[in-house]
This record gives sequence, C-alpha cells and structure tokens, in this order.
Amino acid sequence: MKTRNQPYIILGLAGLLALSSCKVNKVYERPGELKTVNLYRDSLKTDTTTMASLPWRSLFADTILQNLIQEGINNNLDLKTAVLKIAEAQATLRASKAAYLPSLDAGVQVTKAKSSQAALNFPAGSGINLNTTTYQASLNASWEVNIWGQLSSLKRQALANFLKSDASKRAAQTQLIADIANYYYNLLSYDQQLRITEETVQNRIKDVETMKSLKQGAIVNGAAVVQSEANRYAAEVSIPDLKQSIREIENALCILLARAPGPIKRGVLADQVPIKQLNIGLSAQLLSNRPDVQASEYAFRSAFENTNVAHSYFYPTLTITASGGLSSLQLKNFFDNSIFYNLVGGLTQPIFNKGQNKARYRIAQAQQKETFNTFQQTLLTAGQEVSNALNSYENAISKQQIRDKQIAALTKSVDYTNELLRYSSATNYTDVLTSEQSLLAAQLSGVNDRLQELQAIVNLYRALGGGWQ
Repeated sequence: MKTRNQPYIILGLAGLLALSSCKVNKVYERPGELKTVNLYRDSLKTDTTTMASLPWRSLFADTILQNLIQEGINNNLDLKTAVLKIAEAQATLRASKAAYLPSLDAGVQVTKAKSSQAALNFPAGSGINLNTTTYQASLNASWEVNIWGQLSSLKRQALANFLKSDASKRAAQTQLIADIANYYYNLLSYDQQLRITEETVQNRIKDVETMKSLKQGAIVNGAAVVQSEANRYAAEVSIPDLKQSIREIENALCILLARAPGPIKRGVLADQVPIKQLNIGLSAQLLSNRPDVQASEYAFRSAFENTNVAHSYFYPTLTITASGGLSSLQLKNFFDNSIFYNLVGGLTQPIFNKGQNKARYRIAQAQQKETFNTFQQTLLTAGQEVSNALNSYENAISKQQIRDKQIAALTKSVDYTNELLRYSSATNYTDVLTSEQSLLAAQLSGVNDRLQELQAIVNLYRALGGGWQ
C-alpha cells in the first residue's frame, strides 16, 4: 500500500509547493514613478483624438507617394530582417512553453555479460552458465515541477521578448514610412528649386542682352553689361549642385525600396495637399501608440521577469523522474512478466552556491533598473520629438505667410528698378542686381518653407506613433 501511494504523495507535494509560488515571484505592474503626462511642451490640450490613429494612406493624398510607401513596406530589407527577428522570438516562446512538459526518452538495449566461476565461488564443472544476455526496452521521463514560478517567469520573459520584436518591427515600419515621405518631399523641393533657378538663368540671359542694348544707347556703361553677365553665372553655377542633390536623394530612396540606384517617378511640390488637423492627443497615449516606446517597455518587462528567475534560484527545485519498460533474459519471454518501473521525486536546495545566486540576483536587479531608465528616456525623447515637430510646423506656416509678402515686394522691386534703369537716371544696375539676387534667394527659401511644412507633418505623425495601424 505504501508503494502504491508514493506517486500520489509526490504529486501532492508538488501541488502544494506550486501554490506557494505566487509568494516568490512578483507580478508585473507598470512603475508608478514613470513620467507619462505633460511631455508635450506648451500643450494644454485634453482631447484624446490623435493623428497617430490615421492610416498612412489617409495622411498622404499623393498616389505616387502611396505607391512608393507600399513598395517600401513590401521590399525594404531592414523591415524583412525585423520580421525574421519576430520568427526567432516566436520560436523561443514556443520553447519556453515546452519547458512545462516532461522530457521523455525511449531506448532499446541488449546486454551480454560473462562472469568467472572463481569470482562467484562456483566450483569448476558445476554446469552453471555464466554467460547472460539481457533484453530491455524502456521509457524514461523527467519533469522539473514549476514550484516557485521559475518556468512561468521564463515563459513571460520569452513572451515579452516576442512582443518587443513585434513592436520593433512596427517601429521600423513607422520610420520607413517617414523616411520615404521625407525623401520624396526633398525631391519635389529640389525639382522646384531647379525650375526656379533655370527660369532665373533664362531671365538673366535676357537681362544681358538688354544691358548690351542699353549700353549702345549710352544709358549704361560697360560695367553694367559685365555685372549682368556675372549675375547670370551666379545663378547658373548652382544648377549642377541641385542636380547632384536630386541624384543622391533618388539613390537613397531606391535603397529604402530595395532597388538598384535609378530615377524615381514623382509629382510636383505645388500639387501636395497636406492635412490641416494636426491632433496630438495626450502624451500618455504614446505608451499605446508609439512602437519604440512599447518595445522599450517590453524590454523592461523582460528584465523584470529575469529578476524573478534569479530570485527563484534561492529556493529548492523539485524533480520527478520515472522509468519503466520490459526486461527479460530470454527474447521469447520478452512480453511475459517482464515489466519493471520506478518513480523518484527529489528536492534540491542550494547551499554552497548562495554567493553565486546573490550575485545573479543583484545583476538582474541592476539590469532591471537600467531597462527602466531606457524606457523612461525613450518616452521623454518621444515627447520631445512631438514638441519639436509641432513647433516646426507652426514656424513653417508663419514663415510662409511672411515669405509670400517678401516675394511679392521683391518682385515689384525688380520691376521698378528695371523700369527706372531703362527710362531714367534715378538708379543704376547695382540696384537691379541687388533686387534680383534677393528675389531668387527669397523664392528658394520659400520652397524650403514649404518643405519644412510637409516634413514637419510627416515627423509629427511618426513621433506620435502613426504608420503601423
């Protein structure tokens, strides 16, 4: 009766010990000292509506840009690598779940043995056969019982790492979308600057001919002709640099699309229609919207569970082993009365390695604090990026309003000085030169203002966590 009850006693002991595991391992809760509010500078908004919830196709009206972004999502190599890391983490998670199950091995063995008669004190010629052959087939199982929740913590750690890899993939996608859009808008701005510069060069070629005619009429001298030529070349010399910049941006964009370097089909800057409602919501929403913030929290959760695992080493482990099978000296009797089995349960308590266990626990605690600091830093940086992008957008809108007035005034200035130069002596070509140069600079700056507006929207969208929904 005692032998029959032994397996139940061992299993009952394992169950009672398992109930106490909740007293050893802590349950994860987001730290109360985490700063999550008022992360947006000078923002007093209480509306939870945020543009981060917009699908990226709703943010970009340009269908050419939409197609480029989709191509990047399909082909970008960094994004593909991130997907592979998810698969790796998923395999680790499956392995952690399998740790709950006992290991099981099967074996078949034939043993042939021979002993001397002298060693067994049998007289010579007794007729006793000292050659034996044993046939055995067995199953061996071993199970480490999850007493102190170590296996549960390892499973939760693997789950946190899996979720971290998934969040990192989504963060890579949001960054990819922002990079493609920013490169695209850069191309449109360089195209526009190139058009403005080429038109200016054509106008200044006409100015040179005009100065030559005015010199023949004794209205201007030779210096004015030379200055008009120099003014033409001053604009023309920037064209190669603009074309080089366009080529480099095209090549960089091709890398994001996993293409070989080449031209990029695109629209024009004037056709871009940016959204006007830039809702940023509350800074606490970054915890659920920004993938890199989520990844940072999952890293902290992984370190938290690792501390639980390190703590569990201070407590004994319960291992249950069992084996059974068939064993016979005669192969013909292998299935007749040849069954054997045994069941063993044992507790192992660490004694002389507590110094190592303490060191492991302290290291885990320090790593947990490090990952918390990284988590907090990532969240603060996210708030900074939102604040910077929003301020950049507001400044771009303000500058465009002022720039339009500047360009209008300079256009009139160029017209007036040209008229005065032709029909009176109230001015000279230096005034015309200054007005034309100022107008070109203002027009090119106006393109940059427009670019700043478009890129600020893209950066704000990414900073809020948009692009992976």
